[in-house]
Amino acid sequence: MSDDGTAEIRLADAAVIACIHMTSRVVTMPYLPPQKRDHDQVTRWAADVLLTTCRVWVAVRGAEILGYAALEGDMLEHLYLRPDVRRQGLGTRLLDEVRRHSPDGVSLHVFQQNTDARAFYERHGFTVLDTSDGRRNMENLPDMTLRWTPDRIR
Repeated sequence: MSDDGTAEIRLADAAVIACIHMTSRVVTMPYLPPQKRDHDQVTRWAADVLLTTCRVWVAVRGAEILGYAALEGDMLEHLYLRPDVRRQGLGTRLLDEVRRHSPDGVSLHVFQQNTDARAFYERHGFTVLDTSDGRRNMENLPDMTLRWTPDRIR
């Protein structure tokens, strides 16, 4: 964290992203099926897929990475924080960075059961575009597509 109390945003390494991804999912989404991939496999995914196909930003305090956001085109593929740093404004900072790089708007998918994430995105102006029975995600859980459109386009 900088002297003024803000977290800086920078590119991240795959192992830390994998750890945040896995920990956050287990702690904040207990309804998900058990993870089938171990840390090494998720790290390879982050290095080989996420960091090569998405723009990725991380929230950093000092030398410590606290969360990340991944944007592919206008789709927010991931926004995860370490569970111990939630509700400190870091998710908002990451989302603001994503929106700054998405002048025409941002879409995302969220599990219908993820009421905390849904409330977070709704507070930030996202609206529901559609719902799904889970056929479009690997967890096979009902989800929804949300969209934020800048005021100048609405």
